[in-house]
Amino acid sequence: MTDVVIEVGKRPIRQIHEEIQAAANQGKSILITKTGSRHNLGVGLPPGCRLHFEGSVGYYCGGLNTGAIINIDRNAGWGCGEAQSDGHITIGGYAGMSVGAAMLGGTIHVKGDTGPRAGVAMKGGNIVVEGKIGYQSGFMAHGGKIIALGGAGASCADALWQGEVWITGDIEDLGVDAIITEPTAEQVAEVDAILDPLGLKDTSRDWRRIIAGQRLWYFESRDAKAWLMI
Repeated sequence: MTDVVIEVGKRPIRQIHEEIQAAANQGKSILITKTGSRHNLGVGLPPGCRLHFEGSVGYYCGGLNTGAIINIDRNAGWGCGEAQSDGHITIGGYAGMSVGAAMLGGTIHVKGDTGPRAGVAMKGGNIVVEGKIGYQSGFMAHGGKIIALGGAGASCADALWQGEVWITGDIEDLGVDAIITEPTAEQVAEVDAILDPLGLKDTSRDWRRIIAGQRLWYFESRDAKAWLMI
């Protein structure tokens, strides 16, 4: 049930943001209409806020999320959910470049494909992609999991640190210092526990778990070529 309807249109983003924050602070459920792919919508929302965007949104939607539940009907531009520390974002279509960049926690669920560098520099949380993740997704991810059910583009998991990239489907190629390992039953159970609430659990999947080969963890002058390839 929606308590408040806020129309975007051509109105100033500051005004829209103030209205969203006021409704969120009152614990109201919010529907955002006529989004027009505008940028910087739904930024810095508080825990417990429920926000539904009709249509597509532009750059940085849901950035700095601290615990809100955000649903986007269609596509999202660059940096959706950037620096999210908690909460849940659902993107009904395509997610542009750097979805979940530098995120710390929570879950981002993309029902379509993503652009390049999904989860770049993420520190925690989970990004679940029903489609294919783009070029260099997982770049320098320090923690968390990226789970892609439709394969991965080129340079996958390049310069990965302690994050994990889980793939079913084709991988164009791996990035620098990324290696594929055979997951244990316990590790697969952790991924299934993430997918189950989203209705995506399937025990028949053939997973590939990508982690860091650790060649980049400590600089070695004898192995400087690896660093030059980043």
